[in-house]
Amino acid sequence: MRVGFAGTPEFAAVALQALLDAGITVPLVLSQPDRPAGRGMKLQASPVKQLAVRHDIPVAQPRSLRLDGKFADEAETGRAALEAARLDVLVVAAYGLILPAWVLTQPRLGCLNIHASLLPRWRGAAPIHRAIEAGDAETGITIMQMDEGLDTGDMLLEDREPIAADDTTARLHDRLAAMGGRLILTALAQAATGRLQPRRQPEAGVTYAHKIDKAESQIRWTDDASQIARRLRAFDPFPGGVAQLDEESLKIWRAEVVASVDALPASTQPGDILSVTAEGPVVACGQGAVRLLELQRAGGKRLPAAAFLQSRPLRPGERLS
Repeated sequence: MRVGFAGTPEFAAVALQALLDAGITVPLVLSQPDRPAGRGMKLQASPVKQLAVRHDIPVAQPRSLRLDGKFADEAETGRAALEAARLDVLVVAAYGLILPAWVLTQPRLGCLNIHASLLPRWRGAAPIHRAIEAGDAETGITIMQMDEGLDTGDMLLEDREPIAADDTTARLHDRLAAMGGRLILTALAQAATGRLQPRRQPEAGVTYAHKIDKAESQIRWTDDASQIARRLRAFDPFPGGVAQLDEESLKIWRAEVVASVDALPASTQPGDILSVTAEGPVVACGQGAVRLLELQRAGGKRLPAAAFLQSRPLRPGERLS
């Protein structure tokens, strides 16, 4: 079976590696164009492109696949590459471009998507982050037959993964990426023998995982403590949580809900630092309080609270905004 691959970040590279390790022929890879990255903002190839280059796989990087759009010439080049590859199926994982109808129907068996949620919950761009932020007990991988909608295609296979109380997006990402690699191999084996059984997505339970906006990193101390702690886990490794102390901006990476808080003065406001120990400062929230466990000063490193407090002491009565 000739399997094309479309993907961009590390999540997708894990799946591509699984295909290669299984001895599957991958005649073409599609990936997003190189982007500026790092302190020098030099152009950097995506993890998927880097992996494809190491294995001498041709890579196409059109900015769009719409034949009638601004980058129609690049789309035509992409179409020529897909036609020349003579694909049986195109595997798609976090590619980042919308696939128009001509792409979806070009491979003999269509396009199979590796999506990091249990559809129809968390369709869209950031399913791992949003599942943690919402306090979901589990998530998983869905292999989906792609159509022209946003993650609306028929479900083919799924596997489930519990979300631990201390899971960050980084930790859960790695487990789901490995799961996606395993599950797509099962799907391809079944597709080769006609054993895949599509199931329409139910209409009930649809939610959308909107792309993470950097502005969301600003901590709202008026939220309840559990919500703040979940959001910090969801926003690790990007974009983290941001709080202001006087004129200084601090990154907050990890916090825990304080089980019980002594009676507070009526003047206490969300964001007030209630107490400070080596374990970390305790901060009042809209409901309850959190203990900050990992912090970072501008230009500094992520530090456990004890180490952070040695370089930047915090005191009860100060207020984070």
